[in-house]
Amino acid sequence: MLIWINGPFGGGKTQTAHHLLRRLPGAVVCDPEHLGFGLRRMLPPALRADFQDLPAWRRGTVEILDLAVREHPGPVIVPMTVTHSGHFAETVGRLRELGHDVRHFTLLAERATVLRRLAERDPVHRLRHLAGLGGPPRRESFAVARLDDCLTRLAAPAFATHLATDHLTVRQTADHLATLAGLHLRPDTDTPLRASLRRTAVKIRHIRFD
Repeated sequence: MLIWINGPFGGGKTQTAHHLLRRLPGAVVCDPEHLGFGLRRMLPPALRADFQDLPAWRRGTVEILDLAVREHPGPVIVPMTVTHSGHFAETVGRLRELGHDVRHFTLLAERATVLRRLAERDPVHRLRHLAGLGGPPRRESFAVARLDDCLTRLAAPAFATHLATDHLTVRQTADHLATLAGLHLRPDTDTPLRASLRRTAVKIRHIRFD
């Protein structure tokens, strides 16, 4: 099974994916963003636009995830925002055409909720300042600029199954998603402090400096 977690930038996809990873036996996280940033780095700066517009990213994402699902015995979790209907067809749609059991979920929230979650990435800002980099990370500026368009596009029926997360914790979001997918998660034994430390660790591991 492939579990594709869609949603606006800053909507909780990565945190939910890593929570599922911890509680879902045999699961792995495969993040197509790594491929996208690799392709961007190969290009001259003037050509570094949205990597999802590169056919190579869409084809490569399908090829890599096809391999992962065929060869890995457990669930493959994919946290990735895709709002363009054509790109969605070439990735999620294509994986389904190849015969894979793709469970697609879109995490949605009100605009104010997403903005608050982006603001909670303060550790990212502080580490960037320590590294001598001014201003917010490019990805966060990009996230805010794209937010309204993302929320509008992702609310369309084509991007179902939708899951409203405004009043859900990461654990509750993961529990709801697992129920919808028919998955059985291990019990969550984390204390609130340990859960908070885990979320901070995920944020730090996903800091981008480019």
